[in-house]
Amino acid sequence: MSGIENEYYSQEVHGPYETYSLGEFELAEGETLPDCQIAYTTFGELNDAKDNAILFPHMYSGTSKDMELYVGEEMALDPQTYFIILPNQIGGGLSTSPHNTPPPYGQADFPNVRISDDVRAQQQLVTEKFGIDEIELVLGWSMGAQQTYEWAVRYPEMVKRAAPIGGTARNPPQSSLLVDALISAFKLDPNWNDGYYDDHRSMRQGLRQHARTWVLMGTSADLWREEEWRAAGFSSLDDFMHRLWDEWFLPMDPNNLIRMAWKWKHADVSRMTDGNLESALEQIEARVYVLPFEEDMVFTLEDNRLEEEMIPDSELRPIPTPWGHFGMFGFRPEDKEFIDTAIGELLDESVA
Repeated sequence: MSGIENEYYSQEVHGPYETYSLGEFELAEGETLPDCQIAYTTFGELNDAKDNAILFPHMYSGTSKDMELYVGEEMALDPQTYFIILPNQIGGGLSTSPHNTPPPYGQADFPNVRISDDVRAQQQLVTEKFGIDEIELVLGWSMGAQQTYEWAVRYPEMVKRAAPIGGTARNPPQSSLLVDALISAFKLDPNWNDGYYDDHRSMRQGLRQHARTWVLMGTSADLWREEEWRAAGFSSLDDFMHRLWDEWFLPMDPNNLIRMAWKWKHADVSRMTDGNLESALEQIEARVYVLPFEEDMVFTLEDNRLEEEMIPDSELRPIPTPWGHFGMFGFRPEDKEFIDTAIGELLDESVA
């Protein structure tokens, strides 16, 4: 199969973005993508010294477009000051992915990709394309946080500051179980056909079940008890589920989501230190703010606290919000303000 057309993954929906060819790109699992393309968006200008770069990878199911709400004048990520690069995941839909890849790796034949593959691809982009050898800040939410940790451990000499938001360096067990449930939602769809469906729209049943499974774990009990979704503009629970979560996932390609989910499940920086997580995190040279959501059931506050204690120059800054893992979307202005303020304070810190 050569992949299937999906207008959702387009410049019209997620642009403007550019692509950079990594050439033949060998993956950690041993297979090679013949012409691996990484999609990315930039804001601001790289200065002559090339010392104002920020890297902001995205989360599961998202693209660079979804994190643009944290970029703007008079915000911490101000393009008048910084050159901000938002790279897209391999397998995420805009970069080389199951739905847009020709044989032999189209659709369900697409190989497994690791977080380390994304980070190596991003490092190739920033060094080859832009000539950057030092990054002022790497930050990201959820899978973006997994990439942030990978950057800080794999390239400690390049990363001056790091802000993992709502994610961990090693994927915890409850998060892995969630991934299994998310993938099962697709494979139990009667139109799954071993991943060789002709149209992603035929997978509506699996996509809707996937959305409902995700929102149950991604929020908190307080959100449902207090009906916090009403303040975000939804008139009923059905309205909330359909107009936000169904509409978020229904345009997406299940094979793309499965490849992202697999790398999420297997994220673990200790692969670089023979399974010793503390040894891996001790290698970080960056100044680090660990920013968990207080009521996150996917990457819990305690998971984050235990890891933060292993990072030499770090502090824990929990984000109080009933939106749990989805606090990053900024449905409450105070959540977005908390995160923006923390990013600004980290950037203001003097580092060697």
